[in-house]
Amino acid sequence: MLKMKKLLEEQRDELLANTRRTLAGDIHLDPDDFPDEIDTASSEQNLAFQGRLRERERGLLSKIMQALQKIEDGVYGECEACGEAIGLKRIQARPVAELCIDCKSEQEQLERREG
Repeated sequence: MLKMKKLLEEQRDELLANTRRTLAGDIHLDPDDFPDEIDTASSEQNLAFQGRLRERERGLLSKIMQALQKIEDGVYGECEACGEAIGLKRIQARPVAELCIDCKSEQEQLERREG
């Protein structure tokens, strides 16, 4: 349990450091910096991509914080759907896992049928 807590804390700290670097950077588009429309479009696309990346990081950070809270509450590693223990291999592969492999598979099958 301590190993997983340490890993989650390291991931949290890394994501927070990335966020601080992004916020500290001067991210903007100055039309005078680009000699033509292609350079401007490329830069705008890059900024949009970085925005999507930050959004994914924000979601992961939220899951990490939830996992750390579960450790504190003594319920880390329990499936939120069935209450059974999430397998060690799954927890090692995805420390923020909320569902056991069976419940996750069922959820994905349901999503495929609906989607």
